[in-house]
Parts: sequence; structure tokens; C-alpha cells
Amino acid sequence: MKYFSFLAVLLLGLGFAGPAPAEQLGVDEIIQRANQASYYAGKDGRAEVKMTISDAGGGTRVREFTILRMDAEGEDQKFYVYFKAPADVRKMAYLVWKNVGGEDDRWLWLPALNLKKRIAPGDKRTSFVGSDFFYEDVSGRGIDEDRHELLETTETQYVIMNVPKDPGSVEFANYKVWIDKETFLPRLAEYYDASGKLYRKVEALKVETVEGHPTVTVSVASDLVAGTSTTNEFSQVSYDLGLKDQIFTERFLRRPPREVTR
Repeated sequence: MKYFSFLAVLLLGLGFAGPAPAEQLGVDEIIQRANQASYYAGKDGRAEVKMTISDAGGGTRVREFTILRMDAEGEDQKFYVYFKAPADVRKMAYLVWKNVGGEDDRWLWLPALNLKKRIAPGDKRTSFVGSDFFYEDVSGRGIDEDRHELLETTETQYVIMNVPKDPGSVEFANYKVWIDKETFLPRLAEYYDASGKLYRKVEALKVETVEGHPTVTVSVASDLVAGTSTTNEFSQVSYDLGLKDQIFTERFLRRPPREVTR
């Protein structure tokens, strides 16, 4: 299973899992509920996204794109991202096949170079199109890739410590996630390096209910070392559109479907 993808979670993967008494929940159940709440609202979904990338000097770059999500067999999912602005990224497309229990498949289409690029598994924790999000953030990190510990239960949140089983495969030593007890949505993630220093965080700043699903509509990822941040604002969010599987194929990397151009 995958969970805590803070691009996908904060874009389209949001849902409601219902509260339960704290004393009845162990860390594994909390994580499972967070996974369900984060990814499986409806059978599919769509959102318009305004991404604002801020540099250390106060300069900003804005990118606009549409993201589509569709549930596949079992708990597998597919994601399609189509960039609309500015001109230097217009018509660029990104496709993810999330394979639960295995490596995800990822492709990037670069129209300026007439190039289809396969994103290697080793590149999944690199910057997503120059932002403070990573490629892995789109489809999520596997639950089984980390050891989990419930550190604290507050009145409103569960605090989970996550330690990678394969430390050499990631740049962080561990990360903490704060999960809302009512919706089970991750609200904050803090990433720490080997010296115990906090160097990255991702936060859901605003949550609204859309078609019955609690949905994050403003989020921010921050690189605390570089002094940069990326803010995502989501609009026109909708679920259960009846999206077709053919949209999520390499064919539509070069020619976007009408679902993202309308």
C-alpha cells in the first residue's frame, strides 16, 4: 500500500474515514485509515492546480496544471498531470501508474525536446518539475517501506514516527506525520536528516468539504535548508467523473485528452 503522498494527497486523494476512540486504534490501523482517507475518495477525481514556487530571494514562478486520478484493479491507481502554463512547461505531461506492493511506473513528456522520459525508481525523490515536491509525492510512499511508531495522541491528532527500512534509498533519516483524528487526513509532515535536523516539511493549510469529501485546497512544501517553498492552490475539484482507462496511457502524453483541455 501507499500513503502520505503529499502531492497526490493534497491534490485529489482525499476522503473521510470516520473517527474512532483513540484507545481502540493501534499504529497500523491509523496508517491504514490514513491511506484510505488520503487516496480513495470516489472512484476517480479531477482538480485544477495553481503551483507557486518561491525562491530564497523572494522571487516566484507560477505553474498551472490539471491532475486526473483513477482507481485501477485492487488498490492500484493511475495519475495524469497536464501543464497549461507558463509557456516553458505548456503541454508537458506526467503519467504515473501506482503499483501497490511494487515500484511505480512514471513517464514525463517534454514537448520542447520531443522527448518521452521514463522516471527511474532511483529518481523518485528528486524535484517534481522544479518545485519543492518530489516525484514520489505524486503516487506516495509504500507503507511497508517504513517502520511506524505512534509517538503521541493529542485531542485532535495522532503523531506518527516513520523510519525507512532501507536508509540508503532515501535522503531522510525519519519523518513525523500529524494525522487528523476526525478525517484521518495527514495535516503535517516533518522530515529529519541523520543529525536529527528538520530540513523539509509539507503542510495542509486549508481543508474544505467537496461533494462530501474533506479535501485540502491549499498546501505548502518547504525546503528549510534552501529557503524555498511551493504552495499549491486547488480549484474545480470533482469526483466520480467516470474517467476512462485509456486516458492514463503513454498515447496521451503527446496528445492530451479533452478531460484536461476543456
